[in-house]
Amino acid sequence: MTQPAFDYKKLSPEERLDLIGEIWDSLENEQMPISPELQAELDRRLADLERNPSDGRPAAEVIARIRATLK
Repeated sequence: MTQPAFDYKKLSPEERLDLIGEIWDSLENEQMPISPELQAELDRRLADLERNPSDGRPAAEVIARIRATLK
């Protein structure tokens, strides 16, 4: 692997996470290789969501429940 153009290790953890997010968001869907197994699982989950839309939970609810268990 080549050396990056700048020393990212000098960034704070928050700055590094922001940078990771920016790099991730810069990728187009077609640029993200996924295995056939992962594609099959994503297709299965999407089909399940379409068959049973009321089975899901809002993200805020799930996050709140997780945070409550971590306290």
